[in-house]
Amino acid sequence: MQNKVDTSATWEELTIGGNIYEAGNARTFKTGDWRSTKPIFVSEKCKQCGICFPVCPENSIPVNKEQKREDFDYDSCKGCGICAKVCPFSAITMS
Repeated sequence: MQNKVDTSATWEELTIGGNIYEAGNARTFKTGDWRSTKPIFVSEKCKQCGICFPVCPENSIPVNKEQKREDFDYDSCKGCGICAKVCPFSAITMS
């Protein structure tokens, strides 16, 4: 059985793709479900060195007012694993 594609819409009616309308599109559209691997934060191993959060391309590692990192914002995390690579204490594992 073949899937039929609806071709009744004209190009003028299609939504524009790939445009960035504002900073932080990942937060607006919750693109974390694209992730194929998930970072796991092991707070007992974390020494609060601050190396992980500046390298996150999606700003998915929140830091509170006391300058302590918190668990991941999985709504925007893409699972790239950069944070796990840079963590010298193995406080982040990819699953």
